[in-house]
Amino acid sequence: MARSLVIKVTVGADAPERCNQAFTVAASALAGGIPVSLWLTGEAAWFALPGRTKEFSLPYAAQLGDLLDAVLAAGRVTLCTQCAARRDITVDDVIEGVRIAGAPTFVEEIFGEGVQALVY
Repeated sequence: MARSLVIKVTVGADAPERCNQAFTVAASALAGGIPVSLWLTGEAAWFALPGRTKEFSLPYAAQLGDLLDAVLAAGRVTLCTQCAARRDITVDDVIEGVRIAGAPTFVEEIFGEGVQALVY
């Protein structure tokens, strides 16, 4: 059975260690050959916009932009529909490769065969 990982990150600069941990786990899993789907929700929704990861800094941690680029290159990044709407973010605003999808898609992903889910 092939295994994959779905990670939902709900925090941003308001909880920098938890936020960076989610991106680090996603990039590390991809580097290890595990398919990853990273969901940006809550305050993490802002990282779907160009340049926003450059504003994030955490000492002794990998740059958030580098981690996001790694996930975009080899995995899937999704911005929550409702989170985007609450922040007036549209499909035209997001980084190329980021999709916008809602709870039904998230549920479909986390209940897939061999899926492990993490929420940060």
